[in-house]
Amino acid sequence: MWTWFYRLSSPPYVYRTAAACMPWLLGGAALAIAYGVVDGLAFAPPDYQQGDAFRIIYVHAPSAWLSLFAYMTMAVAGGIGLIWRIKMGHAVAAASAPIGASFTLAALVTGSLWGRPMWGTYWAWDPRLTSELILLFLYVGVMALRSAFDDPNRGDRAAALLAVVGMVNVPIIHFSVVWWNSLHQGATVAKLGKPEMPGSMLWPLLAMLFGFMLFYGAVLCIRLRGEVLNRERQSAWVREAIGS
Repeated sequence: MWTWFYRLSSPPYVYRTAAACMPWLLGGAALAIAYGVVDGLAFAPPDYQQGDAFRIIYVHAPSAWLSLFAYMTMAVAGGIGLIWRIKMGHAVAAASAPIGASFTLAALVTGSLWGRPMWGTYWAWDPRLTSELILLFLYVGVMALRSAFDDPNRGDRAAALLAVVGMVNVPIIHFSVVWWNSLHQGATVAKLGKPEMPGSMLWPLLAMLFGFMLFYGAVLCIRLRGEVLNRERQSAWVREAIGS
C-alpha cells in the first residue's frame, strides 16, 4: 500500500496516469450525463408541487455535491502535501481549486434560479445558501493565497493550510438544513432509509451525479497534467516529453 502511495509522489507517474485515465473518465461522463439529461428532462414526471421547475435539480444538486467533493479533495491533497511533503499533493490541490469553484458558482446560480419561483426571491440569507457562498469565498481565497507568494513552496503550504482549516465549513453546509430553520428543502437522497424521490426522478439524478463526478475527474486529470508540466518544466523528463 505504501509503495503505491509513494508512487503518486512521482511527477512522471502522475502525468502518465492522468493521461491514461482521462479518456475513460470523459467517455463515462458523456454517457452518464446524456442519459441523465434525456431521462430527467423528457421522461421524469413533473413534481406534484413544483411542476417542471424541479428539473433544475439535475444540474443544481450534482453541482452542489461536487462543490463539496472537490473541496474535500483539495483539502486532503493539500494536507498530504503538508504532512508528507509530497509535491504532487499540492499539484492536485491547485488543479482541483478552480474546478470546485466553478461547481460552487454553478450551484449558487442554479439555486437562485430555482429559488425565484419557489421562494419568490433569487436570494435569501438561508444557512445553506450562506455557507455555500462562504465555500466559494474559501475557494477564491485558496487560489489567491497560492498566487500571492513569489516562492511557490510557501504559496502551496499557505493555501493548503487555509484549505484544511476551511474543512470546518463542509459539515456546516451538509447539516445546515438540520441544525437551523431553513428555507432550503431537506435531504431527499442522502438520508437514512428509503429516499423520498420516486425512481423515475431518482435514477436520472443519480446518473447526473455519477456523470458530474466522472467529468470532475477528467477535468482534474487535464489540469493536473498542466500543473505537473508547469512545476517540473526544468526537469529532463518534461523536455523529453515535450520534444517527443
